[in-house]
Amino acid sequence: MTRPFPQFIDVGALDDIPVQGARKVKTPAGCVGLFRTAAGQVHALSNACPHKGGPLTEGIIHDGFVTCPLHNLVLSLSTGEAQGPDTGRVTVYPVKVVDGRVLLSITASADLVA
Repeated sequence: MTRPFPQFIDVGALDDIPVQGARKVKTPAGCVGLFRTAAGQVHALSNACPHKGGPLTEGIIHDGFVTCPLHNLVLSLSTGEAQGPDTGRVTVYPVKVVDGRVLLSITASADLVA
């Protein structure tokens, strides 16, 4: 089965996302959170926590994870999976940084896995 290549859109400057911080962008797929780790990696996830819909961009970014500000659910920035005894997951979107600009594809990464 042929999978579509992601089409990326420019959603802003890397410098607009603080280190260990986040930024929300509105897309046709809904609100997506852009998260920047202490190491400078950028990840893109659905902004709504799977537990109660909490705004993940208002959570705490730490060690490759984000903690929901409402109920402390911890999600992997790489996989979108809940950690520990909690369950659930959020959609992960392809994202890349080119020449200081953050490029996002609203095609979910799960759709790109063979």
